[in-house]
Amino acid sequence: MNLLKPKYLRYVVLGLISALVVTFWPCKEKPQGHTRDYAEIEESGILHAATEYNSISFYVDGDTVSGFHYELIEAFARDKGLQVQVSPVMSFNQRLEGLANGTYDVVAYSIPTTSELKDSLLLTSPIILSKQVLVQRKAEENDSLAIRSQLDLAGKTLNVVKGSPSILRIHNLSNEIGDTIYVNEVAKYGSEQLIAMVAHGDIDFAVCDESIARMAVDSLPQLDINTAISFTQFYSWGVSKQSPALLDSLNTWLSGFRKKGEYQAIYRKYYGKQ
Repeated sequence: MNLLKPKYLRYVVLGLISALVVTFWPCKEKPQGHTRDYAEIEESGILHAATEYNSISFYVDGDTVSGFHYELIEAFARDKGLQVQVSPVMSFNQRLEGLANGTYDVVAYSIPTTSELKDSLLLTSPIILSKQVLVQRKAEENDSLAIRSQLDLAGKTLNVVKGSPSILRIHNLSNEIGDTIYVNEVAKYGSEQLIAMVAHGDIDFAVCDESIARMAVDSLPQLDINTAISFTQFYSWGVSKQSPALLDSLNTWLSGFRKKGEYQAIYRKYYGKQ
């Protein structure tokens, strides 16, 4: 009988919680219609933001809501005299669609600043530095399944969250090594649930953000996250191309807020051990 060990339990439970939160989170999404710029947001008094439910960005612990991106967007709204409605959305594509149709004003989540994404939305000044990494189980010395370099990815299937920006990077990496790397897009789970599935042996490989993977390794020491899929790069928030004033407002605020002790405290809380 294939029972879950306690160290996996946190991520299995988080998966169940995230599904419930995404389904029942009591936020009032703005009706679809048109994208808004800062003047209209200011007039309404409410900023609508989308993020992902995970232990770095946004999560519920008892009666407390926490997360790096959640605390940051809350601070922005507070300083601007706004209320913020944060919606946990697991699918990257759905977050972008929500920007395009006006459901959300900002995606307050780590978006890699690639030229492809810059074509479809406006990206803020960098929020963090990170990279995409391969998640696999630690291998024995002669384990033929083990990935020890990017060349070993030839012919392998990598599991990613559906619509993840890492998909484009994997396709480019496939061209770089001159062989096929297969991608399996998973719509049902987020990055942390894919990590738990690797640890438990349900899947062999996953690709996710290094910051999320590093936090998981603290509880799942049987994992190996030492193979980089991408270079270290900047990650930003995103707004619609029809919201340049909102972009300017966010960038001006970020420039000043990063110099404050409050920002340093928030950053150390979630990234201090990395």
